[in-house]
Amino acid sequence: MTTLEIFFLALIQGLTEFLPISSSAHLILPSAILGWQDQGQALDVALHVGTLLAVVLYYRKEVGSMAVSWFGSIGVGPEKNQQTSFEGKLAWWILFASIPLGLAGFLGKDFIEAHLRSAAVIAATTLIFGFLLGFADIKAKENVSIEKLGLRGALIIGLSQVLALIPGTSRSGITMTLGMMLGLTKENAARFSFLLSIPAIVMTGGYLTYKLIFSTDAVDWQTLGLGSILAFVSAYACIHYFLILVGKLGMMPFVIYRLVLGVGLIWFLMG
Repeated sequence: MTTLEIFFLALIQGLTEFLPISSSAHLILPSAILGWQDQGQALDVALHVGTLLAVVLYYRKEVGSMAVSWFGSIGVGPEKNQQTSFEGKLAWWILFASIPLGLAGFLGKDFIEAHLRSAAVIAATTLIFGFLLGFADIKAKENVSIEKLGLRGALIIGLSQVLALIPGTSRSGITMTLGMMLGLTKENAARFSFLLSIPAIVMTGGYLTYKLIFSTDAVDWQTLGLGSILAFVSAYACIHYFLILVGKLGMMPFVIYRLVLGVGLIWFLMG
């Protein structure tokens, strides 16, 4: 791949991993529309490492508190001990909410890769889940704090991540949609979605690393380093400015983008 292609793919991964517009779809589209070479497993791993470092660093204080509290609550469970801190409970909620995605990804990865990675599927999911995001943005009651979300609410949001295995859905988009439907503020829906992304990215990156270990592809470490750094910088900036934008304008700019993209893909496919 050329340096320019690596730059754009890393930028796309960093921005779209956390925006509600689907990173998988935007990484598929360059090869589907422009005929770009597939980025390969090694670069996939590097890009996921970059985005993982970005979200962990951005929420470093919260992630650190959650980790300490979680280790202190091992053997107790998420709801049994009322003395468990909220950070410990939140860590348990996120871990339990990530199980459906891990199971569905493991069991359905071959079917998804064979049948659902097409521009037509991306066009449909981009429109459908764009409308749902817009509906949630308009109807959001914003009267529930993350502390009041509970394990049940976290599991509902976690289950929605399974749909994000279909390119074009957007993991962040569907989790924010469900979060707002459950009453979270837009900012808290985004915050919970970003924290929930950590085990999701770890699982995806772990699977890609496993495939890479048994792959015969040559590894260009300079390319991987460049891609990882670019993905990290763009992802970190994306999280910061996204939270500011959502607080001022809500989700509607991203709803409009999804609708325009979906209609544009349908026009492209019919042309």
